[in-house]
Amino acid sequence: MTVGLTIGQAAAYVGVTIKTVRHYHRLGLVAEPERDGSGYRRYGSAELLRLIQARTLAGAGVPLAEIGAMLDAEPERFAATLDDVHRRLTRQIEDLTARRDTLHRLAHGDRALLPDRACAVLDRLADLGFGPDYVATQREALVLARALVPDIFDVFLARLEHGLEDPEFVELTKRGLAAVSWDPDDPRIEELASALADKLLADRAAPAMPTGSRLKSDASARYGLVNHHREDQEPSIARLNRLVEANLRAAGIDIPHH
Repeated sequence: MTVGLTIGQAAAYVGVTIKTVRHYHRLGLVAEPERDGSGYRRYGSAELLRLIQARTLAGAGVPLAEIGAMLDAEPERFAATLDDVHRRLTRQIEDLTARRDTLHRLAHGDRALLPDRACAVLDRLADLGFGPDYVATQREALVLARALVPDIFDVFLARLEHGLEDPEFVELTKRGLAAVSWDPDDPRIEELASALADKLLADRAAPAMPTGSRLKSDASARYGLVNHHREDQEPSIARLNRLVEANLRAAGIDIPHH
């Protein structure tokens, strides 16, 4: 009477493929049974138990290279290894969840690159009547700011939020947008720059920028890339920004030269 199962039967009982069983043999996870008189390897209950244990651990995320040692370990060591695997799986789950959330945000435009708070600022700009081109420019500037000056990004957002609640600031900003069509030498640009600088200096309720935020050796380059984004396409706005910055520096505000 033939005792035991063939490799095909054992694989079917355990729920894996024959290729998997042979792979477990090559890795030393399960010892190959002896051949019977007809030349076939016969799997008994001990081999089936080991196959089930190996398959279960592998299915739970335990690396195959670690399964053999786990199966041969004392109960305390086995439990400790399971705890370590649990921690690693938890980190992987968190990483995969973050990736899934990023994919979800990609389907919603801004939310892939900006936090919800920044997206709310962009929505507020649209609600206040700013056109799509201006909102798009501000979106790009926020993306740059988050990447280049992350240490002051939250304060930067707070200042924007505060400014958009001030009708006078909103009106001055809209006047600045109108300057796009002006000649760069138009005297109205100097008047507007003075008004903008005075508004910024007088608004003591606005969140203060961290004093150490300008101390990086490349502060000027970082600042210029963010605050002067797209100026090459709008010479009148470039002059307006330069004049505002000059007025702020004259008042003692530390702004990097670009």
